[in-house]
Amino acid sequence: MLNLDFSFLSWDVITGFVAKGFLFSLQLTVVAMVGGILLGTLLAMMRLSSHKWLQIPAQLYVDTLRSIPLVMVILWFFLLIPLLTGRPLGAELSATITFTVFEAAYYSEIMRAGIQSVPKGQVYAGYAMGMSYRQTMQLVVLPQAFRNMLPVLLTQTIILFQDTSLVYAIGAYDLLKGFEVAGKNFNRPVETYLVAAVVYFVICFSLSMLVRRLQKKIAIIR
Repeated sequence: MLNLDFSFLSWDVITGFVAKGFLFSLQLTVVAMVGGILLGTLLAMMRLSSHKWLQIPAQLYVDTLRSIPLVMVILWFFLLIPLLTGRPLGAELSATITFTVFEAAYYSEIMRAGIQSVPKGQVYAGYAMGMSYRQTMQLVVLPQAFRNMLPVLLTQTIILFQDTSLVYAIGAYDLLKGFEVAGKNFNRPVETYLVAAVVYFVICFSLSMLVRRLQKKIAIIR
């Protein structure tokens, strides 16, 4: 019979083992989100361009990364980049670069849908006012696209936070790794993995509820 004992999970254990991993998971999520949205927006604009030499590379980038499991991309960056550069990146930096590059492919599709959701009349109005293509995109289209796609962008970010647990493959010290180390030190792996699952659920479920409320507010504004 399974005998569970959670008494070892004191505040000292949380601050000593888990807090460090949580901070890295949070940092990785924020950096990958910001970098992914910026790069994804650029890719979205390239895919919507009328120039084939911009469309094709962006489409290949997005389709390729969306067709490969994230854990494989993490391993590729961690193992191959040091071979090319001649120096190791470290697990944390490698994970940050990988997630930014990988998530950009998903954010780009979200932003492309957001840009296309803006009525064409808005674009023509910008041109009628004497704006260039860059000014029209920057001042008219992109602000509306971000607002329209904000709930979806945040939902993808929640998925991104969940996916940060995959950095275990290269030994990075994330939230899940913190629980794992605590479990090994106190010989209570089952309990720590159960608590880790609850923590991930509470965080992601709470954020999902906030995104739903935001989505309702945006719908009212429309």
